[in-house]
Amino acid sequence: MKIPKRLQPLVDDGLIDDVIRRLKSGKEADVFIVRCGNDIRCAKVYKEADKRNFKQAVHYQEGRKVRNSRDARAMSKGSRFGRQQQEEAWQNTEVDALHLLAKAGVRVPQPDICLDGVLLMELITDEEGLVAPRLSDITLEPAQALADHALMMNYAVRMLCAGLVHGDLSEFNVLMDKNGPVIIDLPQVVDAAANNHAKSMFERDINNMTQYYGQFAPQLLGSKYAKEIWALYQEGKLTPESTLTGHYQESSKSADVGSVLDEIQAASDAYQRQQMARNEE
Repeated sequence: MKIPKRLQPLVDDGLIDDVIRRLKSGKEADVFIVRCGNDIRCAKVYKEADKRNFKQAVHYQEGRKVRNSRDARAMSKGSRFGRQQQEEAWQNTEVDALHLLAKAGVRVPQPDICLDGVLLMELITDEEGLVAPRLSDITLEPAQALADHALMMNYAVRMLCAGLVHGDLSEFNVLMDKNGPVIIDLPQVVDAAANNHAKSMFERDINNMTQYYGQFAPQLLGSKYAKEIWALYQEGKLTPESTLTGHYQESSKSADVGSVLDEIQAASDAYQRQQMARNEE
């Protein structure tokens, strides 16, 4: 096929030997199957910000660390340099997340190199060596759905223990290789501790997956894995080996606002008395 303009520099530099075909076109990138020496990989070509169709991207970028104050100022001003730095940060976030999650025991594609808006990485394949299907394209037996759901919950736990929330997880962002689910598409990943939307994004991710697997294993429907996992995380009790039940009892006890206000007033009165005593000395 004709070599896409964005891939030509990598071909010229010998990083890609042949562009075999386009694999898919998504809301934030186009993906191609390429040959690099004797290996078949995929090349993810990120779309520019004005051509991306990723809703509320600003919510995902909240809390992300910037390399230096100069870049941060440029980004906040929206200058040409700032927009360029923001694009690089968006792309590098996925590369960093892939490395971190692989180390944490989450099955993700193995990244190779990210250069000029192109990410070269592992091509996920099935048992026959063909391009792995998306989870949304397969039918599961109940037992397999339960097993894969449990594995996905463990992946979500490991991600959270590593400080990350996928933020856009669904059956469309999971591939099925010969060993099970593989999580993909991570440029929008958020910092669990620094992003105010992390909890709601996490709950949406988990509920999306549970709803999907629940089509094949209805006993999953109505479970509360999202709330259970997040509660353990907030309490500092979440570990990669945490045993999950899918049950969560929400507290029905109302906040005693009056008592809280009384304690605040008592503390204020005590402070005032201390100040008065010091003034009399």
